[in-house]
Amino acid sequence: MNNSVRYNRQIMLKEIGETGQHKLLKAKVLVIGAGGLGAAILPYLAAVGVGEIGIIDNDVIELSNLHRQVIYKSSAVGKHKVDEAKLMITKLNPSIKVDAIAEKLSGKNAISLFEKYDIIVDATDNIAIKYLINDACLVTNKPMVYGSIFRFQGQVSVFNYQNGPTYRCLYPDENSNALNCEDAGVIGISVGIIGMLQANEVIKMILGIGEILSGKILVYNILNNEQQKYDFDKSDVQLISREVFEEKYNKSGNQIEEVNFESVLDEINNDEVLFLDVRNEEELPKISLKNQVQIPLMNLENEIQKLNKNQTIYVFCQSGIRSKIAAELLQKKEFRKIKSIAGGVLAMKQLLAVEINL
Repeated sequence: MNNSVRYNRQIMLKEIGETGQHKLLKAKVLVIGAGGLGAAILPYLAAVGVGEIGIIDNDVIELSNLHRQVIYKSSAVGKHKVDEAKLMITKLNPSIKVDAIAEKLSGKNAISLFEKYDIIVDATDNIAIKYLINDACLVTNKPMVYGSIFRFQGQVSVFNYQNGPTYRCLYPDENSNALNCEDAGVIGISVGIIGMLQANEVIKMILGIGEILSGKILVYNILNNEQQKYDFDKSDVQLISREVFEEKYNKSGNQIEEVNFESVLDEINNDEVLFLDVRNEEELPKISLKNQVQIPLMNLENEIQKLNKNQTIYVFCQSGIRSKIAAELLQKKEFRKIKSIAGGVLAMKQLLAVEINL
């Protein structure tokens, strides 16, 4: 198919033209996450003609994803997101290259992966992964296009652009207790708007046009259509070398062990172990175990004296995100027998008779 016809309407724009279109076709962009944000970002990058798009995500499509991850069909439930996203992109624009990477981003693969692309797009809802992305971008000197959602509000920014401020300049506290979509709830319109704004930043960077959201964070509220932009400065955060990165993310002693609830089911009446619920008190479904205590993540550091460092502690939350943050916090406080329950209550409720107050 003739690309001059495909891209004719945007080539007509003097800010793009044939030269800009060539820049787009030579660009390589990695999108981390093929969920709600990714589902909004990917079609527009593909349609505009970004020459190579990488997608990394190890998740499979679930029925509960479809209200916001609109590039997937009901018939695709159970299939890998990256494979279905690649299929969608290939049908939309067969002239571009798509790299589908069915893996979880980690300290072991981030650096080598980022080195292959020009721009890194954060389409995740995991706070720990956002710090990993930021730090890997610093090591590889790549810009990070950031997006996040909290209920009806979203944020967009660009970090490490031309040596500009980083994610750590805006959010220096790694022990954040922010909820992800699964825990806090989300409507598809929110991720759609924020994802398209992220795609817009990518396109502007490739073309060298407009004003990039570097040192600025855009906050958009879909309920009242209010939009604000706030400036922030580059802080004195120490630059992260490859050696520091390897020490932080790949040192075996710092890894949080995850366990399936089924494997520890016989421990629910064992007084020598503790099940720690770090959800907020109003969250459902309720779980009631003989050897359980509830301390919301936001209160954990202040109430840490309630826990015994010598006890084996299984930490759980709603979906397995906050429990890992809590486990990391406890590990830093010299708790050694800490394990996070994979999948949280959403997995546990399948194996327990739970009280659900609707």
